[in-house]
Formats: sequence, structure tokens, C-alpha cells
Amino acid sequence: MSIAHIVESVVDGPLPLRVEAFDGSATGPDEAPRRLSIDTPRGISYLATAPGDLGLARAYVAGDLTVHGVHPGDPYDVLRDLAEVRFRRPGKDQVLELSRTLGLKALTPPPPPPQESLPRWRRVAEGLRHSLTRDAEAIHHHYDVSNRFYELVLGPSMAYTCACYPSASATLEEAQENKYRLVFDKLGLQAGDRLLDIGCGWGGMVRYAARRGVSVLGVTLSREQAQWAQKAVADEGLADLAEVRHSDYRAVTETGFDAVSSIGLTEHIGVRNYPAYFRFIQARLRTGGLLLNHCITRPHNRPTSTGAFIDRYVFPDGELTGSGRIITEAQDVGLEVLHEENLREHYALTLAGWCRNLVDHWDECVAEVGEGTARVWGLYMAGSRLGFERNEVQLHQVLAVKPDPRGGTGLPLRPWWSA
Repeated sequence: MSIAHIVESVVDGPLPLRVEAFDGSATGPDEAPRRLSIDTPRGISYLATAPGDLGLARAYVAGDLTVHGVHPGDPYDVLRDLAEVRFRRPGKDQVLELSRTLGLKALTPPPPPPQESLPRWRRVAEGLRHSLTRDAEAIHHHYDVSNRFYELVLGPSMAYTCACYPSASATLEEAQENKYRLVFDKLGLQAGDRLLDIGCGWGGMVRYAARRGVSVLGVTLSREQAQWAQKAVADEGLADLAEVRHSDYRAVTETGFDAVSSIGLTEHIGVRNYPAYFRFIQARLRTGGLLLNHCITRPHNRPTSTGAFIDRYVFPDGELTGSGRIITEAQDVGLEVLHEENLREHYALTLAGWCRNLVDHWDECVAEVGEGTARVWGLYMAGSRLGFERNEVQLHQVLAVKPDPRGGTGLPLRPWWSA
């Protein structure tokens, strides 16, 4: 049995792309604009021993699977093709035939590429899930890749969160600036106010608010992010208003903030920790203070871990749920939710912009982090774009206030910001 026959045996229906293999066999339409080539026996082993996105990712990142017709910095089109493929479970006789064809060696999992982290159950050496130590290691895995690499992919804004597009024709930079404007306006910030920005990344929100006279404390668990942000604050002459700490947000002891912004942090903390997370925020706000929580969500409200590829290569220990769960947990600690909105389609546009940057700077990115890591990022961002387009993931902003004991907030009756 050839490798092409093996592929045909597990696919239900026509293939939208051509699959070629090192044994000379092929399947799928000759005229397909995109082709997958399985170049080595190790590639077959990856696919056979980890069916689904993890095996495909291993073979692709290791260079054993080549995609033709797309750039490795943006394999969106081939992922869209694969999303249309329907797989079927092989029967007992087929499994025996597959085993005879592939051989015992092919059914033994090869060592994964070096970019892969340990599975969740083997991370016990780093502590319990979402302990201070293990969270720090997870953040280090994803964010401490290379500041230069992020500069090339994210662009001048260094904003690694969903942008807010004022129009479909807006540039990525315009949309990121608009996102910070929207957060700032929703929080009703004015010169002289105090803002706590938890999970501040490279300090985009910190610097945006400080330029407008707000006193800002930003915290991030990533050492490289903190160092970059601290330099950017100093270079802009904002040190009298802005501080960025390399710290877990749970270590912040200051209180009485007028506002708290959390842009892209909630995905990392674990759903079971939401009550403690929102209690922390509630305790840091003054009465009448506002919270803007901006995070990736699910279309449903069940806690779900990320898939194997995302967990092993991108966001270790990441966990998502729906906006309803977030709103419930915030209100259960005494915050009153005023407004929420879904920016799902904006994130698809944001990811497309990041992939364009990766394609445009591919050689520099490969020189900076290696081709395997650059492939991980192209795969992750293109796949995430598809997920947002297909409504498999969403992005919600939730605005809440800390009312006084009698329910007063002192806020206007209607939204005070421009969409």
C-alpha cells in the first residue's frame, strides 16, 4: 500500500489539495493550486503517531512536510483547504494493513521538534497549573522569544492583542492605535487619573495613557517585555508618569486606582482562578473605578483547554471560556458589568496583518529565531485567523464598574465613548 493509498483510506470525500509523498505516490487533483508533500519517513511517523493538528504541526515545523503554493509565513490558504477535509476512522482490517505498510518503526513516535513544550501532565516540575512559577514559565515560553522578532511581526505598535479596525481599509497600525483609544475612552480616563495595566506586554497601553497625562503602572511576567517597555517609556520621556514592572500581577499591592485595563491576560490565568482574579481587580479599584477586560473567548461558556498544537507550541496552559462566564465571575465579586462587545472579526484582520509582516520580513525572522520557530508562528497565526473567521473563537471586551455600597457609580446614563 502506497502512502497515497493510506491518505485515501482515512479521507472521506474528495481532497481539495494534492498530497505527494517521498515514495512517489500522490493523490488529490492534479490541478490543485496547493500541494502538501510528505518528504521523509519521519514525517509519516509524526502524522501516524499524533493524528490531527499536533502531528501535522510536528512534521511541518521539523521540515518533513512541505507546503507548496503558500508562503510559510502565511499558510492560511492551505489550512482553509484542510479545514474542508473530512477524515474517517479506519476499520480493523485497514489498521492492520496500515501497520504492515508503515512498519513498526513508523508507528514509534519520533522525538518532537525542539520548539515543542512538554504536555500539560508532564509540567509538574514547574508547579501546579497556574502557580506563580508555572505561569512564569508559560509566559517565558511564548513571549521571551526575541524582542526583535516581535518588532518585525507586530510592527511599530508592538501590540500583541486584537486591534480595533475603524474600517476594513485601515492599516494594522491605525487599528492598534484605535484599540488603545477605545480602551482609554471606555475607561473614562483623564489627565491626573491612575491606571493599572495588568499583563501590559511591551507597554503600548501604558505609554498611550501616559502621553495623555495619566499615571500608569504596568506589570508583565515577561522579562524581555518589561525591559523593552521600560526603555520605550524612558525614550519617550514618560518616566515621571509610567512604570513597567517585571512582576506577576498578583504581587501588586497598591490600591485606589481609577481604572484597571487587562488586555490579553485572562487567557493565561485559568477559568478556576477567575474569582480570585476579579477579586484582586475589585480590591485595587477605588469606588466608582472602571475595569476593561479584553480577552479571547469561546462562543460557549464551558471552560476548554486550547488544542494540542497551541498548548505545546504557543500558549502552554492556556484556557478559554465564553463572555457569559467572564461576566458572571466579575459580577459575583461585586463588579457591575456595563457593556460588552465582540471584536471577533477584528482579530481575524489583525492576524492577517501579522502574517503579512512575517512574510515581508521572513528572512530576517528566520535569521533571528530559526526557521522552525518562524514556521510555528506562521502556522499559529494563520490557523488562529481561520478560527476567528469560522467563529470557533471570539474576542470580547467587558467593561465593569465598582459601585458604591448603595449602587451609585456617578457614570453617565449612556455610553460616553465613540465606537
